[in-house]
Amino acid sequence: MIIFKNVSKSFGLIKALTNVSFEVNKGEFVYLTGPSGSGKTTILKIIQREVLPDSGQVLFDNVDITQIPLHDIPTLRQNMGVVFQDFKVLMERTVSENVSVALAVLEVDEAEWAKRVEHVLKLVGLLKQKNMFPSQLSGGELQRVSLARALVINPKIILADEPTGNLDWKTADGIMDLLEKINKEGKTIIMATHHAGILKEYKHRIIHIENGKIIKN
Repeated sequence: MIIFKNVSKSFGLIKALTNVSFEVNKGEFVYLTGPSGSGKTTILKIIQREVLPDSGQVLFDNVDITQIPLHDIPTLRQNMGVVFQDFKVLMERTVSENVSVALAVLEVDEAEWAKRVEHVLKLVGLLKQKNMFPSQLSGGELQRVSLARALVINPKIILADEPTGNLDWKTADGIMDLLEKINKEGKTIIMATHHAGILKEYKHRIIHIENGKIIKN
């Protein structure tokens, strides 16, 4: 599903990635691990076409996404659900409205919104909180909102950037249980993390990166 071929990226004098190559198959759950600044987030941003590599190829479903024109990037992102460490929710909107935003951005027919939002909120266990505001929710619930927003577009792949980084172990465990369930239903997941407990408890393939280079794949 995703193939990196000799991908390099620098930001000024900082080499974020150097000749990075790996593959992620459809339906896999893969961890990107490594210390802060190792290149994990840069890989996720390249997959989303937030940044372009300086060299190399990045294939998504056999299409080199480094070569697609700007007007095709929204179509590419329709296949990708993104979960962030800091949730990135809109504080002035309810849970349902936060999830609906993803559908609005992708110009999904508004007649479908209610059904799709209810389905994902039920999946992540937030149906009773659908009319609540972010300030009324716990950290774990906020991350579930983020996950519901990623899922509502029915993406092919979930990109999770330290989704448990701000959560205590019990709450992180609940988020991981959800990600495991989603993966078993067929979604491909690439998750950046350095949480040793999660890596030990939830065993999946690890791509370990240090100083922009893959040490283990």
